[in-house]
Order: sequence, then structure tokens, then C-alpha cells
Amino acid sequence: MAQASRAPGVAQHGRDRGEGGGSRVLYGALDLGTNNCRLLIATPNGRGFRVVDAYSRIVRLGEGLSQTGRLSEPAMERALAALRVSAEKVRRRGVSRFKAIATQACRSAQNGSEFIERVATETGLKLEVISPKEEARLSVAGCLNLLDRTDAAALVVDVGGGSTELSWVDLAGKGPDGGGGRFSPDRPPIRAWRSIPLGVVTLAELFPEGGQPSQDWFRSMVECFRSRLEGFPGAEVLRPAFTARRAHIVGTSGAITSLAGVHLDLPRYDRSQVDGIWMTRTECEAASNRLIAMSLAERGAQPCIGPDRADLVLAGAAILQAVQELWPCERVRVADRGLREGILLSLMSGQSRRRAGPRSRVREAVR
Repeated sequence: MAQASRAPGVAQHGRDRGEGGGSRVLYGALDLGTNNCRLLIATPNGRGFRVVDAYSRIVRLGEGLSQTGRLSEPAMERALAALRVSAEKVRRRGVSRFKAIATQACRSAQNGSEFIERVATETGLKLEVISPKEEARLSVAGCLNLLDRTDAAALVVDVGGGSTELSWVDLAGKGPDGGGGRFSPDRPPIRAWRSIPLGVVTLAELFPEGGQPSQDWFRSMVECFRSRLEGFPGAEVLRPAFTARRAHIVGTSGAITSLAGVHLDLPRYDRSQVDGIWMTRTECEAASNRLIAMSLAERGAQPCIGPDRADLVLAGAAILQAVQELWPCERVRVADRGLREGILLSLMSGQSRRRAGPRSRVREAVR
């Protein structure tokens, strides 16, 4: 696992005074994905953390990437604008330990490394392009306390803009490293994982919506994702748990939380009502069907979707449906959390261990 970084101008023990005054340890996590730029700043609180500041902006960094193989100049400019805001928040808050990651868009783009250098030059942020395996681990780490440990297995589905990470979690036995199913952000009990280079942006670009959406068009997206997931043998050891109805899915993505908001008929998006709710497979399909019956403008007018996500939400619903068909289970838990939370919990867990032993050197993340 990559080493975390320390922000400049902070004492080595990591304590600092935030804007609100008082000595506290502040941690920061930034996730630059194919569609979103997200920042979370928090302080430890018991076994979790308390959010001090947060920022999220849809930047569509991967727009057109599947056609050209490169990040476009307008997309990079949108991302840089969001990263400048994020960097300023990190500096202003006096964050002690900070980690910034980039995922599929920067992994796959021909000019991804050039963009990372440009980010460092123009914003001072040092982005780490993480592997799909690390992305899957962090997604599970961020959702650990949403896993129902009365079940035998779970499938964590992190639907991103450019890729989807799937992690099969053994809630009863051992993980791949023989860890005995230990529930730790650094060693979540993942038995198998797979990364598929299809997310809401790439899938939507493969299947342009055109006019009024149809069931046939939606089914084409489902089949496309199914074809990428079918025949994966790595997780078959957990198949009996799904067959015996002792497994559930945890879905983390903006598309899935939007689907939940539509299911709940919320007048405006409310994280406290969405994060952690259970939906049945029938309820997921009913919400998808409601959205298929709407035009693009009507979806954009939905308070839990908005115009920025209107053309992507059905691609996310198609990915979820494909997973449900191949790994059937009745219950889906919706997670309004993921990579940022996984980064924070991993940083805090690592810092707790370091307090008991020799200090390790860390490199600067924000100049």
C-alpha cells in the first residue's frame, strides 16, 4: 500500500489548529475519478471520524476518453479548477495527513502522466494513480460498517465513471491472505476482486441515448456489462452463500444513490436518508423502469439526479442490474461513501499503529 503524505508546515506529530480553533488532528482524502472530484477533511472520532469539510464537483475528466484515448483540454481544465479549490481547502484547514488519488481516467489516458505533472505544477497537489486492486480495497474499507455480518458473504460494487470495481467479501471465513476475515481498513476480508473498465461515463458513451430511452436500449447496456463479468471464476468459492440467500450487495456510486433517492421520492437529496438503506432487487428494477420512462430533461429535473447526472444514471442502473442477474441476492445496501472514506480510515488506522512504534518518514503531498 502506498505511503501517506504529510502536508507542509505541520509539526511531525501531526497536530494542528483548524479554523475553528483548538488542537486536533485533521486528515484529508481526495479522489479524482473519471466523473467527479471529491474531497473530505475529517478528524478521528471514536472508531470513525467527524467530517470537518467536504467538497464535490462533477468534472467529467474522462469525457471522450473512450473515443480518443486522451484527456481533452476542456476536461482537464474542469478538473484543475476543482483541484485548485480542493488544494486551498487543504491548506486553509491545516490538514496534517493527506492522500490524493486518481483512478481510471488517469490510468488509461495516453496523456495521464502529463496531466498528473500539470496538476502538481498548477495546484501543488501530488496525485497518486492507484491500481484497480487498491481502488477495490479502499472502496471496501470505506463501506466496512455497512456490511451485514449476519450474512456469509457480500459483494461490494463501486460504480465509477470509467471503471467498476467488484469485491467479493468473505464475512465468515478467510480472505485471500488467510487473514481470518479481519475487519480492518488495511486488511478488509476480500476473497476475490475484479475491475471492469466500464463505468457510467464509458458505458453511456458506448450507448448514446438519442431520443426517448427504451427498454431495448437499456437492455443493451445490461448485456454489455454482463458479457464483461460473466465467466469470472475467482469468486465462485462464495457462490454457495449467494445461492443459499446468505449474501447481499453493497452499491456505492452517485448513480446508485440517485436511484435510491428516486425510490424514496425525496423532494431533495438527503444523505442521512440514503446512506445505509436497504433496497430489494424488485425495488431497484422499479426505480430503473421509472427513469427509463422519462426523457433526459425529466430525469434532469429529478431532485436526486440533476442535469449533470441525467445522462449517466441509467448506465449505473444497468451495471447494477447486470451484477444482480449474475450474482442474485435479494438485498442491496446503498452506500453514500466509498474511496474517500476508505482513504481516511486507512490513514487513521496507520497513524494509530505508528504511534506505538518508530515514526516513519512521509513525503509532502501539497507543496
